[in-house]
Amino acid sequence: MRNKILIGLAIFGILLGIGSAYFLRIQSNPQPPAFKPASNPYAKGIYANGIIETAQTSGANINIYPEVAGTVVKIPVAEGQQVQAGMPLLILDDKVQRSNAASAKAQIDVAKANLKNLQAQFRKLKISWNLDSRSVSKDALDTAENAAQGAKANLELAEKQYEAANALLSKYVIKAVSAGAVLSINTAVGSYISSQGSYDTYTRGFLPVLVMGNLHSDLGVRCYVDEILIQRIPAPSQMRARMFIHGTDISIPLEFVRVQPNVSPKIELSSQRTERVDVRVLPVIFSFEKPKGVSIYPGQLVDVYIGEQTDAAKK
Repeated sequence: MRNKILIGLAIFGILLGIGSAYFLRIQSNPQPPAFKPASNPYAKGIYANGIIETAQTSGANINIYPEVAGTVVKIPVAEGQQVQAGMPLLILDDKVQRSNAASAKAQIDVAKANLKNLQAQFRKLKISWNLDSRSVSKDALDTAENAAQGAKANLELAEKQYEAANALLSKYVIKAVSAGAVLSINTAVGSYISSQGSYDTYTRGFLPVLVMGNLHSDLGVRCYVDEILIQRIPAPSQMRARMFIHGTDISIPLEFVRVQPNVSPKIELSSQRTERVDVRVLPVIFSFEKPKGVSIYPGQLVDVYIGEQTDAAKK
């Protein structure tokens, strides 16, 4: 009886092993991709990483930093809002500087009164000197004249100090230098900001207090071509490019704008100031028209392929 049980267990083990081997050999079909990966649309195209930005004639987005330090008391704009040149963007607490400006203005009144008094004394001595030169000593006359001139200089100095204090007071209201849209606000009411910008709790670094761009114009894409591919960049007249948006099947044709002729370390997209390997890239700027129904925002990463016109014609 015991031998029959052992033989049965052995047969069961063999069948279990054969069944397990059979089922383990069965491969499940992979799920279809959520979107078609970006592929090179050009026969001899080169690849580059790109980032969306607002179209600018030079530079990139407008980073705004305060010229004075202070506590934010009001932010009269919102992210995404269109603003005109001269419109207030951010207001700082100016109580101390306003008091300094008022004090400087009061000094002007004091200087004017002092000047008026010394000029009157000088005129009296001058009249007496003209009537009888022996009535007033030449030394007293010269001293009175010098005192009047010094009072006049003090008045001019007080006026300049008031102008400087008033000009500094205007810096507590940050205004838009040009028309555009507010892309991001990196501070809040009650926060302290300085000329270094606003301290970010998450990155533990300083950021511009506001970033502006132009959302009404065509967007642009700044791509970074690896230095080993620079020699393969086509001439501007023959250059064609297309970008692919991550996570979608959407591709958009690009229009060449310019090359930023400065090969720099590839840190713009990763924000890494130091790298183990010094990979250098050449920035190339393109523009494009935003298709209807497609959500694209500045700061979004994209894949860019650059080819020649002949390659585009074959497509």
